[in-house]
Amino acid sequence: MAKLFVVRHGQASFGAEDYDALSDLGRQQARWLGDYFAERGIRFQRAMSGSLKRQRDTAREILYRTELGEPELQTEAGLNEYDGHALYRGFTGNSDIAAHQKRDAVDYWRTFRAAYQGWVTDELRGEHESWGEFGERIEQAVARLCEGATREDNLLLVTSGGVIGTAISGILRTDPLSAIELNFQFRNTAFCEIVIAGERRRLITFNALPHLDRPDRRQAITSV
Repeated sequence: MAKLFVVRHGQASFGAEDYDALSDLGRQQARWLGDYFAERGIRFQRAMSGSLKRQRDTAREILYRTELGEPELQTEAGLNEYDGHALYRGFTGNSDIAAHQKRDAVDYWRTFRAAYQGWVTDELRGEHESWGEFGERIEQAVARLCEGATREDNLLLVTSGGVIGTAISGILRTDPLSAIELNFQFRNTAFCEIVIAGERRRLITFNALPHLDRPDRRQAITSV
């Protein structure tokens, strides 16, 4: 059966004006993951990422390091993360998200989590896509990547934690609020391994970091 490797992007620039840029560590995390795949002879027949910079750049670093011939990277806006700024504004009425992150990161995450929950339960006001629209575009993008995959294919999908949490919640058929927990657990360049059998998908690995699970790389385990 085909296998889909779903990877969260490398460490981004938390607290900066341009969060979307990978940090130097984020690029290194992606290179190490590429090395891990290469050492195991995993060749990707298809590769897709969202169109955000941190997603595209993570995918390219992984593919470059595999040294197994880079497939054409497809970019799909349906795999982009939810608009966190819009959720934050809808909940707080404040648009200066970077200042809150720098002032008190713990309070920021507490506030954002409350905004996220309001979004999932359709209680959050503001101009943003609905929770249902978010899930639908993710499903459509994943289906396009998986369509026609053969038994021996390995597929790479690089996206963000909210997309992954929502997708895994759908596979496991859990309560929608569990997508929040799955999102906030996911670490940078961690991956899920999903077996594809026709239109069915089965999760066999979640939030794995074998490329960082060694004494000299433990400090490289991040989640922003």
